[in-house]
Amino acid sequence: MNSAEVEVATFGAGCFWCTEAVFLNVRGIEKVESGYAGGCVKNPSYREICTGTTGHAEVTQITFNAKIVSFEELLEVFWNTHDPTTLNRQGADEGTQYRSVVFYHNESQRMSAEVYKKQLEASSLFKNPIVTEISPIADFYKAENNHQNYFALNPNQGYCKIVIRPKVDKFKKQFSTKLKTSV
Repeated sequence: MNSAEVEVATFGAGCFWCTEAVFLNVRGIEKVESGYAGGCVKNPSYREICTGTTGHAEVTQITFNAKIVSFEELLEVFWNTHDPTTLNRQGADEGTQYRSVVFYHNESQRMSAEVYKKQLEASSLFKNPIVTEISPIADFYKAENNHQNYFALNPNQGYCKIVIRPKVDKFKKQFSTKLKTSV
């Protein structure tokens, strides 16, 4: 693949296990890594993140082939697979580490995210205001290995069955045209 076709996107949409599980199914995605971004602590651990005092959000960093899937399509998946109107919360997961955030990697991504957010707000699709933060990416810290590919490796774990599986199933139904063929 031509390196000009490879781009990176970083999203926080609540628990990174959920977000990772969704994006791993999108055609054109080369790699998804769970990690931390947006805070002030260098090389944070999951335990530190869980305190809500590091400033970091749980995020997924997505490497994708822009010839197959556009950043705008990733934004569509991002905004339709979590609730962007709840401040620092997704379901029962609560704290700044679960905030809705687009960490942009370049000016084009920033502009696309801002435009998409404004279109969503104007559409009145959501009853409440969209609280998604749009910020430049500074540092991304990859989460510990046990947090990578979590759903695929732990499908029978309670959180996976109750929270992640329904989210992935809903995504697959809603975005069937964007699925990898080997899902």
